[in-house]
Amino acid sequence: MQICQNPNCSNPFNPDGNKFCLTCGHSNFSNLLVNRYRVLSLLGEGGFGKTYAAQDITRFDDPCVIKQFFPQVQGTAALAKAAELFKQEAKRLYELGENHSQIPRLMAYFEQGSSLYLVQEFIQGQTLLTELRQQTFTEEHIRQVLADLLPILQFIHDRNVIHRDIKPENIMRRQSDGKLVLIDFGGAKQVTQTSLARQATGIFTVGYAPSEQMSGFASPASDLYALGATCARLLTQCLAGQDASGNLFDRLYDVYNAQWLWRDISQEKGISVSDNLGQILDKLLKHLPRERYQSAAEVLQDLNNTKAKTTILSVPQPPSSPVQPLSQPQFLPVQAHQTNKGLILQTIEFDIVTVDAGGTKASRKSHNANLFVEKLGNFLTLEMVQIPGGICLIGSPLGEGSLNEKPQHQVTIPGFFIGQYEITQAQYQAIMGNNPSTFKDEKRPVERVSWYDAVEFCKKLSQKTGRTYRLPSEAEWEYACRAGTTTSFHFGGTISTALANYNGNFTYAFGAIGKYRQETTPVGSFPPNSFGLYDMHGNVWEWCQDNWHNNYNGAPTDGSAWLISGNNNCLLRGGSWDGKPGICRSAFRDWVEADYCASVIGFRVVLE
Repeated sequence: MQICQNPNCSNPFNPDGNKFCLTCGHSNFSNLLVNRYRVLSLLGEGGFGKTYAAQDITRFDDPCVIKQFFPQVQGTAALAKAAELFKQEAKRLYELGENHSQIPRLMAYFEQGSSLYLVQEFIQGQTLLTELRQQTFTEEHIRQVLADLLPILQFIHDRNVIHRDIKPENIMRRQSDGKLVLIDFGGAKQVTQTSLARQATGIFTVGYAPSEQMSGFASPASDLYALGATCARLLTQCLAGQDASGNLFDRLYDVYNAQWLWRDISQEKGISVSDNLGQILDKLLKHLPRERYQSAAEVLQDLNNTKAKTTILSVPQPPSSPVQPLSQPQFLPVQAHQTNKGLILQTIEFDIVTVDAGGTKASRKSHNANLFVEKLGNFLTLEMVQIPGGICLIGSPLGEGSLNEKPQHQVTIPGFFIGQYEITQAQYQAIMGNNPSTFKDEKRPVERVSWYDAVEFCKKLSQKTGRTYRLPSEAEWEYACRAGTTTSFHFGGTISTALANYNGNFTYAFGAIGKYRQETTPVGSFPPNSFGLYDMHGNVWEWCQDNWHNNYNGAPTDGSAWLISGNNNCLLRGGSWDGKPGICRSAFRDWVEADYCASVIGFRVVLE
């Protein structure tokens, strides 16, 4: 494909062999757009513009998608206004893609002539429309579609973004991990398709969009309606289409009575649907917006409220982030046993690693631990590891750490249970009814929680379960983190970004520079310590019960929390994704005021 090099050309794409540009008549051609993108082929086109497959030659020919938009406006001032709105929409798309792994990343945007361009990440995979032509979708498939897409919708709706065009063609299954990715956001189309005086939205696909959206008034409930229509069509294999005369036909929707017929067609085709899923689809597809679900979180709650054997959105699960754990706990084929407190324990097996002085993996060993699984409802669980009592040196030895980590002293710790993972956003949402986190993802640790928030979570969790949950004491936390080790970290004398989430631009001891992820990672993304606990180093700071003291002079030796009435300064342990490696040490301690919250602070809980 040839690219016209006239900077004012509104449509520079030309077939090979042309001597003059079809749009402007210019004769100077190149195979690059803006001297950067090699355009390979046309992927699709519509009233708003065209989409091309391309390569970014400045990024080792990385594949990308270029979307060209034609603003439907007249006059220089109107075009300038459209370009400014387009820039705003591009910024929103950039923020979405940078903060959610199931939304394509925006790599660039620019103007040329009277056209506007977006360059986005190329998703290798196939759409659900392609899958529909290859296979039958069962209830289990539909549940998984909902489980994958609803958190994405909650994420964008929380940021006041409406997709506007959810349908099987705009949902891709990524080849690398099997996750569904939501593509082709309608925000930029809104700027290019509608008049500046009517910015509501003219973006929709007949057969998926509700009536209020087709009238120009989209809301989050409109996206949920389109998701319901998508699921109903996948389940019944009934797509809207045109007959030989060009007239629209749709077996699945009775337009005169505004009624979906998916139940009738399912029965006709012998498709079995549970009451739970049927009620969810019916509510998603209500004609009036006020009668539908008002948030994706509400749908997820009902989706999990089923006695089906298939677990949907169980947390934690093996993470879907690029950081892959070296091992995940597996239940051993042994008989469950019961403690003298009536807790049914299961034995888990896992691998731990140790590192050499340079942070390279030196050995791997198999360990096991006892686990109590607290059921929170709706297939959501809280995994609590049994920690045996023992004696531990708390604080840092000579030559390590600061004065507030001294004197190193011996503490006798009674046995207790502590969370295998940091409290996740799904768990926090289930107990508290909200999710304050910056990096939204049900499998990531909850953050932006104050000490008071963490204490309130423990209180409500205790009320729900009838068992006493609380924050760990500082001594319990360090004992659990060390897991019998005396080195700076539970895996050795240094740290690596292959073993923990911290600011890898900095090093500790003889360790190497690593990766700075600039965000939290799903819990369990890195190998555990020998107690079977994950993310004790990095990811998010973890609140402890204790108030801050400048050193350990006079500290309790029985493992209890060190409290001072009226002291509002509370302990933090473990470091975070944004911190230097030294603050992730087992002995490092810090504090902030109890009402402080940030995207670097979370917590885990202890069971009395």
